[in-house]
Amino acid sequence: MSKSDNSHSPIHVIGGGLAGSEAAWQIARHGLPVVLHEMRPVRGTDAHKTDSLAELVCSNSFRSDDAKNNAVGVIHAEMRMAGSLIMKCADANQVPAGGALAVDREGFAQAVTDAIAAEPLITVSREEITGLPPAEWGQTIIATGPLTAPDLAEAIRAETGKDALAFFDAIAPIIHTDSIDMSVCWFQSRYDKVGPGGTGKDYINCPMDKDQYDAFIDALIAGDVTGFKEWEGTPYFDGCLPIEIMAERGRETLRHGPMKPMGLTNAHQPDIKPYAVVQLRQDNALGTLYNMVGFQTKLKYGAQAEIIRMIPGLENAEFARLGGLHRNTYLNSPQLLDGRLQLRSRPGLRFAGQITGCEGYVESAAMGLLAGRFAAADRSGTPLAPPPPTTAFGALLNHITGGHILSDDEPGKRSFQPMNVNFGLFPPLEPGTIVRPEGGGRFRGKDKAKAKKQAHARRALTDFAAWLGQPDLRDAAE
Repeated sequence: MSKSDNSHSPIHVIGGGLAGSEAAWQIARHGLPVVLHEMRPVRGTDAHKTDSLAELVCSNSFRSDDAKNNAVGVIHAEMRMAGSLIMKCADANQVPAGGALAVDREGFAQAVTDAIAAEPLITVSREEITGLPPAEWGQTIIATGPLTAPDLAEAIRAETGKDALAFFDAIAPIIHTDSIDMSVCWFQSRYDKVGPGGTGKDYINCPMDKDQYDAFIDALIAGDVTGFKEWEGTPYFDGCLPIEIMAERGRETLRHGPMKPMGLTNAHQPDIKPYAVVQLRQDNALGTLYNMVGFQTKLKYGAQAEIIRMIPGLENAEFARLGGLHRNTYLNSPQLLDGRLQLRSRPGLRFAGQITGCEGYVESAAMGLLAGRFAAADRSGTPLAPPPPTTAFGALLNHITGGHILSDDEPGKRSFQPMNVNFGLFPPLEPGTIVRPEGGGRFRGKDKAKAKKQAHARRALTDFAAWLGQPDLRDAAE
């Protein structure tokens, strides 16, 4: 065995975001030394504001924490079962957000940074890696995220022979809480849902009547937006569309999307149903900042502030951060990576996180967790099989490494796009696994769809526990 492959030489992880931090943590948990390379503050990015590890950029929400009915909640549960640092720090820094797991942005990043710094097997090296890692490093993980520095991105392109794939990602504004008019707005979670650390009144809601909504849509469509000629032709990620793009797709699009009024009752005028509602979610533990849910935008700052102040209750809004746009890069992973996240052309070199074409904080961290475990297993001489496709981890991994459908009609057309974890990625259920209503009667309304999700969740957690070698934890989905 060469020196580069023995258990005494460190595994290298490039990138200190959520995926890289999680990968480094998992390697250390397996008793192996690791060097975590992070270019900030030596070199910044278009979106990051600090030099903390695992800085959250677009949102403070890890989305649903419901491990019984939601695929995101299932991957949360699987990550906790696997000893995830990211989930541990998220749980320790949560803020109320209805049925979602949202965190104090700064507290979360500081917790990850402190945990990594306190781990004796992890060395943090603040430097920019400008090319592919040298072969003598052996097991290496590139987790540089969608904002990979140009020199490294070019080195990856040269190695793979592929042009970088890309999409636009937009950021939502954050507002100072004390500038919100609570004589107009009210606290309520949709359908009064109580989530982790929440009360059922975890969002600030701003109501609109039809005239206000129509004027708002007109202003969005006419608003002055940031130009991006050099990025022309790069698609948006559908899960993070700018609000002005949604408005252009149809006047009712926002009212049936992030501004839907369902499940909300205006506390000031309970007899009047709002035509549309803008929601704001707590952004920090102090409750002094709220971010606008679903309000990613590429409007120029002047137009952005003016249009947002058209929203009832936000006429005097003061902004801690306005929205923005940045270009994300990702690999054509189904063609380039094997089922254990290794570059096919260079075994031992892995990729993890958003650069692989997964989307979302927890999904990125989950792929970091897998990459770390795969690298540690290979370094220890005990290769690890991928998790079953019936699990949230395995379903997402399958999408990344095998979710590409080539078109016979349009040769070369790419179908691989960034995606969040969802039950549509899971294999079909075996017959008889959906629990029927008591007495064996028929399902009513959406009950069958709900039962199907719950069956997926039960199977996922059972199979993931078996993969980890743990006792049967199927009750975690209950």
